[in-house]
Amino acid sequence: MEHPFEELEGVVDVISGYTGGHEKDPTYEEVSSGRTGHVEAVQVTFDPSRTGYGELLEVFWRQIDPTDPGGQFVDRGSQYRTMIFYHNEGQRILAQKAKAELESSGIYHRPIVTDIRKASTFYPAEDYHQDYYRKNSMGYKQYRRGSGRDRYLTEVWKGKILPEESRDHNRTRKKPSEEELRKKLTPLQYRVTREDATEQPFANEYWDNKEEGIYVDIVSGEPLFSSMDKYDSGTGWPSFTKPLDPGNIVEKEDKSLFMRRTEVRSRHGDSHLGHLFPDGPPPTGLRYCINSASLRFIRKEDLEREGYGRYRKMFDR
Repeated sequence: MEHPFEELEGVVDVISGYTGGHEKDPTYEEVSSGRTGHVEAVQVTFDPSRTGYGELLEVFWRQIDPTDPGGQFVDRGSQYRTMIFYHNEGQRILAQKAKAELESSGIYHRPIVTDIRKASTFYPAEDYHQDYYRKNSMGYKQYRRGSGRDRYLTEVWKGKILPEESRDHNRTRKKPSEEELRKKLTPLQYRVTREDATEQPFANEYWDNKEEGIYVDIVSGEPLFSSMDKYDSGTGWPSFTKPLDPGNIVEKEDKSLFMRRTEVRSRHGDSHLGHLFPDGPPPTGLRYCINSASLRFIRKEDLEREGYGRYRKMFDR
């Protein structure tokens, strides 16, 4: 849960830890026993002038199975159940409203069991738990895939948006119909995004683009990558060290062309973007090799006008 929150603009700090139970200063082993009453949690510190509590809730719902009372995916036990801990009355109201809207959305066919309760003492976890996804990026990715989490989230959220998102122009990510896509996209864009084709290296729109801005899905408009994470990989395709919003990226095993690779797709548009390789530069060691034809570039000066103003401040740091 650290990773998606830390990638959200306006989040100042994310700490892994334990809360909600009765034992003081618990260790990981004690919490894992399920006898302390604590759950594994993250404490999120954010700047309300740059992101809202509602956006934190959106990130939360998109990472979990809120219908599972016995844990999460392969992690079983009461210490893994889903919970939201609010710090004031405003947060409580927003959390309960979001839960009620999700229950009535039809996205899930079972009751939502995520508990909402007042925050109590939060105990930071041991150092080796902090920023695990950075310290062991490949292990983190393998765990997510192996646990079934990514597959489940893809199936649940494919082409869907939260009720709150549908009222927010900046975060609406509705996939057009196939008829609309054939009219909207060029033949190359359609072949790449819908038929998993690959464009020519060194002969595509963004491979050598050095302007500041963000790259969004040509189909859905969901934010995918930032120029701040773009680098010259020498391959002739746009290459990035990490996604701008990990929640918008789906990774799938690709066994085509007599090789095993990791395909990268957009979550809401279900667009084929490219592939992920473990030969990138520090700090992630990853290379997201992406087709220009699947992207639309938005210059930093145009972010407000285009409805992506929340990303403008990242270029002023």
